[in-house]
Amino acid sequence: MATGLEGIKLEALSISEGIRDFPVCIIVLGMAGSGKTTFTKSLIQHAQEKFNPYVVNLDPACREVPYAAHVDIRDTVNYREVMKQYQLGPNGGIVTALNMFTTKMAQFAELVRRAGERGHKWCIIDTPGQIEVFTWSASGNIITEGLATLFPTVVVYVMDVVRSACPTTFMSNMLYACSILYKTRLPFLVALNKIDLQDCSFIKDWMTDFETYQEALEEEQSFVSNLTRTMSLTLDTFYENLTTCGVSAKTGVGFAQLLQKVLECVSEYEKDYKPVYEKMRKERLAQEAATPQPAVNVAESGVPVPLGLGLKDPPPHSGNGIFLMAPGLVPQEAEDETEDMELDPKEPMEDQNFQSFVQNHLSAQQTKRDKLEKQNNS
Repeated sequence: MATGLEGIKLEALSISEGIRDFPVCIIVLGMAGSGKTTFTKSLIQHAQEKFNPYVVNLDPACREVPYAAHVDIRDTVNYREVMKQYQLGPNGGIVTALNMFTTKMAQFAELVRRAGERGHKWCIIDTPGQIEVFTWSASGNIITEGLATLFPTVVVYVMDVVRSACPTTFMSNMLYACSILYKTRLPFLVALNKIDLQDCSFIKDWMTDFETYQEALEEEQSFVSNLTRTMSLTLDTFYENLTTCGVSAKTGVGFAQLLQKVLECVSEYEKDYKPVYEKMRKERLAQEAATPQPAVNVAESGVPVPLGLGLKDPPPHSGNGIFLMAPGLVPQEAEDETEDMELDPKEPMEDQNFQSFVQNHLSAQQTKRDKLEKQNNS
């Protein structure tokens, strides 16, 4: 991410140029535990030869990722320091880290644009495991819409087939997929993951045959079964236009078909979604033309106020790992993964009591064995 950052000019991202053909941005979403990161790794491997993907990791809380990322939010925002300084929990830390990253959205989009010029046909974006943190936060919305107004953009929703074997869990996944589809307003592809553990044909049957799903619901005795039955009637129209593909992120089965489905979604973007974004672009340009331009001489209009950190600015606090800049411009010290924990005065006493208990138990067992052996000898 540090390469060429000094030459980035924001005017290079003028919306007057219109939507570019490359790279195609693929935003990977999925519930925690659905195999989203492993899916991303397999997608990168299968697309490498033909599409040369540009890889972006937007999960600030993960320790490691099984792929090499061109842009990694962990190089830009220190998630652990965010939690410490602002006294946040895990989800709050992720939201704040994404918000910090979004303040540099223009520079990030410029990097994606340059990647397209260098021959990267796809840009694969891995998102946080806490899906609601990305889909329902302002930063997630800014990133999604910001990319969609500059590049062809597709959303891939990774769904766990094994967990969805329960009809109510399946319905929860479908409701979430439906909400994301209508919120993002982008081509939507559902990747039915883990088909190496369970075949996904039953899900396709549930989506196409209402009676089959109702029969599966008859076996459910939970209080939500009636609500699920009602919602299944409502989602019939949603199923008709939903694109699905069964894959196994572990074995790689189904990814050839998945790549073809992604290309179909790109064609859908060009046909149905691009005109909408082009119309929005023209309306925004007209609005900007009608808006009075700020004075050229800032001194006459007022005193300029710094709005944020520049790419070369040092961290605002010495010793503080929270900063938003390009990796490589400022050296980072290796973070000590061990946190300082307050010692509990009761712990030594509890350890002693536990050791005494174990010793007494062993002594009692030995006495019992000696007694039995003595009886046997006599």
